[in-house]
Amino acid sequence: MYIKIFREVSRIRIIITALVLLFFLSGCSFSLFSLFNKKEMSRNTPEGLYARGATEYQDNNYKKARGYFLRLKEEYPLHELTILARIGIADSYYSDKDYVEAEGEYNDFIVFHPTNENVPYAIYQMGMCHYNQIEAIDRDQTSTVKARREFEKLITRYPQSKFSTMAEKLLRECKQKLAEQEFYVGQFYFKQKKYQAALARFEAIARNYANVGLDYKVEYFIDETKTKIAEEERLKKAEQDKINKAKQEKSKTAKN
Repeated sequence: MYIKIFREVSRIRIIITALVLLFFLSGCSFSLFSLFNKKEMSRNTPEGLYARGATEYQDNNYKKARGYFLRLKEEYPLHELTILARIGIADSYYSDKDYVEAEGEYNDFIVFHPTNENVPYAIYQMGMCHYNQIEAIDRDQTSTVKARREFEKLITRYPQSKFSTMAEKLLRECKQKLAEQEFYVGQFYFKQKKYQAALARFEAIARNYANVGLDYKVEYFIDETKTKIAEEERLKKAEQDKINKAKQEKSKTAKN
């Protein structure tokens, strides 16, 4: 009798223990699943996407960073962090040295957010996209001209910005580069004895690029070129006088 009762009680305890254990495990599984979901959800929020993009950018993984910023831009177009994500996209291209794409993204940022506080930075970066593509003085200087234009725009529109202060030095370098190319071409004409063309280049430098470090050289070559032009004119005049004199003497001989 007692043995039968003991066995029954033991069986009930085992069943209860099993049910409790099953319930506990089910509860833990549900909690872990919920925690995982919440973690994934937090990673895919605007804040999460931006944070992941920023982390990848800091680790120099620019393509991955761009992917997170693009997701933020596409999935949350009206969120305030999307504005910064646009900058992040442009910066990722810039850091990858894809300056054409970077310039386009910075320009889009300015178009869509013309009053944003980061506009001076975007203009500065547009200038840097061109600045980083500047070539030697004997090559095309289109990038130099474009960089100069962006830096001048920045300084004119946002004179108090720290980026304008940074742009002033770079603007001087752009002007110096353009002046050096003009000087290079001027010297070429000078050596070819095309003095009028050379003088036009040297005078353009004096007029448009004063105080960039070429003033003395330009002044010297302007004087030298004018001297050469005057000498050429003197020689031409002497030659013409000689021809005229010869004609006169021939005419007198014919009359006699």
